Amino acid sequence: MTDSSFDSPFGLIQLQRLPRRERELLRAWDAADEYLLKTVIDESLCADSVLICNDTFGALSVALHKFHPVNWSDSLTAHKASQQNLRENGFDESDVSNLDSLQTPLNPVDLVLCKVPKTLALFEYQLIKLKPLLSVNSHLLVAGMAKSMPAAVWKILERIIGPTQTSRAVKKAKVIRVTVDQTLPLAKNPYPVKWKLEATNYSITNHANVFSREKLDIGTRFLLQNLPLTEGQGDIIDLGCGNGVLGLIVASQNKQATVHFVDESYMAVDSATVNFQQLSTESSAATFHVSDDLGDYENQSIDLILCNPPFHQHQAVGDSVALSIFAESARVLKAGAELWVIGNRHLNYHLKLKKFFKEVEMVNSSSKFIILKAYN
Repeated sequence: MTDSSFDSPFGLIQLQRLPRRERELLRAWDAADEYLLKTVIDESLCADSVLICNDTFGALSVALHKFHPVNWSDSLTAHKASQQNLRENGFDESDVSNLDSLQTPLNPVDLVLCKVPKTLALFEYQLIKLKPLLSVNSHLLVAGMAKSMPAAVWKILERIIGPTQTSRAVKKAKVIRVTVDQTLPLAKNPYPVKWKLEATNYSITNHANVFSREKLDIGTRFLLQNLPLTEGQGDIIDLGCGNGVLGLIVASQNKQATVHFVDESYMAVDSATVNFQQLSTESSAATFHVSDDLGDYENQSIDLILCNPPFHQHQAVGDSVALSIFAESARVLKAGAELWVIGNRHLNYHLKLKKFFKEVEMVNSSSKFIILKAYN
């Protein structure tokens, strides 16, 4: 089991990842978190106004809790992990303020600590929102593991904020110091983007952090070509809904069903909400939940779940999210009701689904993807 004791420059704290699992192999922090906090200490950068961007499980927020930082993220799971880790360290949850990605920090910021997110479009969006809040005296530190920081990171920073200076790598992590150039014109925000869903009249809206921002991804296209037919009233969940294309098409085919859109990304659920509004409200019903579980649903209450599970969490590849999805799905599905899952063939979802369902069948497959249905 991985050590949960994080010896940060601000003191020893206990950190856990979410979702929890018994034999966790991954830590809730990385060397970039350590490097950022050490830089803050070494350069005496602690300030009255601290903004933390993309804190994955609270390593930065919990370590800096006494400075009452704002934790700005598109991930509900990240916010929940921060609050849970504050509690488990005996700190007051109100020490850290959570701000979702669709909101903009209201006040000027003295110190910004930013982890590079997996989606660089989100990074660009955040910097455009941040620029008006920064003065020439503001400190902006951007960090990440070197393997997850392409050259585009520097280009985006220098185009939107100003000149950069990169520290030497420590434990394969880098910290970028960014100087605020007030003469740079404010960059136009290109997000959300819109594109036409092929073979339909629907226009799809995608916020910056939503997967496949400019066109239909091949996995979703394959599942759309093999969707189960539903008739009459029933409750259907588009789990990990992203922009909500799956739920949108199901709702358009069965106007009596209620489709529930669930995702832990604030931007995903907002995108799905906008996209669903293209259907007639008189003939289609839906609910929208920013959630990383199915806790809002009772046992054996759902008729069908459609899911394209993520096989990474932030920058880490793993199956913890998929396994949590499978377990929750098995709990809320009615007897005989099905979970339909699409995934890359190498992920071996067939074996993983067997841990939670009595029956697992292949619906269709391609050279890259496999569609499975599971039920009890």
